[in-house]
Amino acid sequence: MKNIYLLYRFVFSLIVSFVLSFFPQKGLNAEQRSQDTPLKFKVKSINGQEVDLQQYKGKVVMIVNTASRCGFTPQYQQLESLYQKYKDRGFVILGFPANNFMNQEPGSNEEIKKFCDLNYKISFPLFEKVSVDGSDICPLYQFLTSKDNAPFDGSIKWNFTKFLIGKDGKTVARFEPKVKPDDPTVIETIEKELHRN
Repeated sequence: MKNIYLLYRFVFSLIVSFVLSFFPQKGLNAEQRSQDTPLKFKVKSINGQEVDLQQYKGKVVMIVNTASRCGFTPQYQQLESLYQKYKDRGFVILGFPANNFMNQEPGSNEEIKKFCDLNYKISFPLFEKVSVDGSDICPLYQFLTSKDNAPFDGSIKWNFTKFLIGKDGKTVARFEPKVKPDDPTVIETIEKELHRN
């Protein structure tokens, strides 16, 4: 009797497995994941206009979460220099102010823009303040920190974390806040991506 019960369980398991194989799996398969990109999102500029990030496909893109009252805030100057150096070669920086870490970006979008204009003469695109961590994380950063962006996934630990996106729209590098925008590793990676067809 016990053997018949085990046989029924085994056959039932096989049938269930067979039937479930016809249903799509939750999440992305390898092919879908390879087509996914952080540039699939629409965001709002710091002036409140909708921006489709797809417009940057074909360029080398650096996405960075910024803050005005952080020890790393002087990186704004290096980011602007980097942008000026490479913008004519198809490089762009996208700045996303965020107030996730020790209230270091408390101002309104208007105040942030004014701060960046007055202190650093920022000319690269800035966007509305977003959340880059926690339960209210914005969709772009939810993607950047998820397994869909592996091996560059993982939570944002601080301001001025930088993601480099290649011309094909895929993430090619992640630089933590202590890595300055003009670090040789960053420059080398940007140059390499700019030379790709």
